[in-house]
Amino acid sequence: MAYGWKNKLTAADVTPEAAFWNRRQIMAGMAAAGVAGSIAGSAFAAQDALVPNSFEDITSYNNFYEFGTGKGDPAANAGSLTTDPWEITVDGLVDNPGTYSVAELLDGLDIEERIYRFRCVEAWAMVVPWNGVELRDILQKAGVQSDAKYVAFETLYRPEEMPGQRLPSIPWPYVEGLRLDEAMHPLTLMATGIYGKPMPNQNGAPIRLVVPWKYGFKSIKSIVKITLTDREPPTSWNTINAREYGFYSNVNPDVDHPRWSQASHRVIGGGLFQKREPTLMFNGYEEEVASLYAGMDLRKDF
Repeated sequence: MAYGWKNKLTAADVTPEAAFWNRRQIMAGMAAAGVAGSIAGSAFAAQDALVPNSFEDITSYNNFYEFGTGKGDPAANAGSLTTDPWEITVDGLVDNPGTYSVAELLDGLDIEERIYRFRCVEAWAMVVPWNGVELRDILQKAGVQSDAKYVAFETLYRPEEMPGQRLPSIPWPYVEGLRLDEAMHPLTLMATGIYGKPMPNQNGAPIRLVVPWKYGFKSIKSIVKITLTDREPPTSWNTINAREYGFYSNVNPDVDHPRWSQASHRVIGGGLFQKREPTLMFNGYEEEVASLYAGMDLRKDF
């Protein structure tokens, strides 16, 4: 299958660094002149224009509760996080278990750029130009055994550098999980940077998961452990409140969060008077991933 990010999107589609610092002024001028930039692709066909958010937007507005619950807390508090050296333990149902440096996991793999929609469960959204490798390439290096059905992930636990972990808001460390076929899907990325720069601390340095058709909290940050297992692993938000946060957490405009609608979202950086945009099934990646859930009740298995 040909995916939009391979046959349509290139580096030429990304907003140049010199321009995205003035993105609001540029877009305002384009609107006044009746001009719109377009980043086309099969995964983005439902929108006439898709412009990546600025580096400033992406790095100053996000959730990373390990550094606090406010949107600006990660940028304010993550500077002290030590990300070099960094090791990731790979264990469970793999042929090559062990503890590896990030460089060892990435050795021989090509870093790619992927321009993905990013949709938060809180009904806000961005478009992010990630850099990274397909998760399946890392898993294949580890040697996935035939009994494996799920992949579990764990975030760093270091409360002396991550002040949010000193609070009992979440059972630390943060954990997440995917079904194996989701993890092996070519859209699933292990991201090491944005806009061609190393991943900022507040966005999950040095390496994080990106699953673009799921709500953002599934894309676990600052990973230190990957476990292949035959059982559905616990996940942090599902453990805290299963009624509101399912294991799958696929973006679905037809399944509301119990406390708000998921039918639309606001785009970060779009200005005070920007209208909310309709949310697309699987965040616009329905053509690529719907087959993973054939026969499932996506209201029950939300």
